[in-house]
Amino acid sequence: MSYFRTAILLAALTALFMGIGYLIGGQSGMVIAFLVAAATNLFAYWNSDKMVLSMYSAREVDERAAPELYGLVRQLVRDAELPMPRVYIMDNPQPNAFATGRNPEHAAVAVTTGLLQRLNKDELAGVLAHELGHVKHHDTLTMTITATLAGAISMLANFGFYFGGNRNNNGVGPIGGLLLLILGPLAAGLVQMGISRGREYEADRIGAEISRRPLSLASALRKISGAAEQIPNPTAERNPASAHLFIVNPLSGARLDNLFSTHPDVENRIARLNEMARQMGQSAGAEDLTQTSRASGPWSSPQASGLRRRGPWDAS
Repeated sequence: MSYFRTAILLAALTALFMGIGYLIGGQSGMVIAFLVAAATNLFAYWNSDKMVLSMYSAREVDERAAPELYGLVRQLVRDAELPMPRVYIMDNPQPNAFATGRNPEHAAVAVTTGLLQRLNKDELAGVLAHELGHVKHHDTLTMTITATLAGAISMLANFGFYFGGNRNNNGVGPIGGLLLLILGPLAAGLVQMGISRGREYEADRIGAEISRRPLSLASALRKISGAAEQIPNPTAERNPASAHLFIVNPLSGARLDNLFSTHPDVENRIARLNEMARQMGQSAGAEDLTQTSRASGPWSSPQASGLRRRGPWDAS
């Protein structure tokens, strides 16, 4: 049912793309839009992971460059019975992470320097396990193709606004162009929301099973969401179609995008993780783990709140 629902939503994105093409150029525009959508899907299948990693200036690290991080990922993939993904670090003060790749054999996990500086080892393990949950559940291909299609829809809507204003030759007119500019990306965002929200809950569940520490993931989510509201992610702000890839919405609260967030409410996610912890017999100390202070953990700098630029998690 999950795959069927995702296929329907991806088809809706493609239909939306074709509909905008029809409004701009009639039947010819619809055919061209369909061909572009097909080419975009094909291109995204092979290259979307490289595009997203390049967009966020992620640098690949190995065991020599980031031994603690790489070793932790290797331990988790062994527990999850997955192939070893490529590991990346993004030089970004906002704590966040995402996974990408067309299948588990070609997966990549990327974390920000802000995440490495703010979380302790158990919390980081929970976040990495969440991302591996996406890999295990084959979410990464769907999510990266969705990001590519949604971005293309925004670009096509912009094109319609600037070049489709002539009612002659099947133009949509100035008012129609303005509606395209507003409603096209909004509709794409709603489809993204439908694809992403359920997958985040499922990745939380799988990640908690992999790491066996649902309370650590709950603590990490609380820290990340609190920091993400205060620390901007300029690259995500420029490319909001990629926001659903991250474990927590990277867009600032000042943006309209958060009214239609691709992520479920963090408190709801934490509540589910707490319930999962109780079922695993880990309820003792839950208040301490989920209400933890923002001080750095035992693998981070002893400096207050871990706000220095680089730390032991970072690549040398």
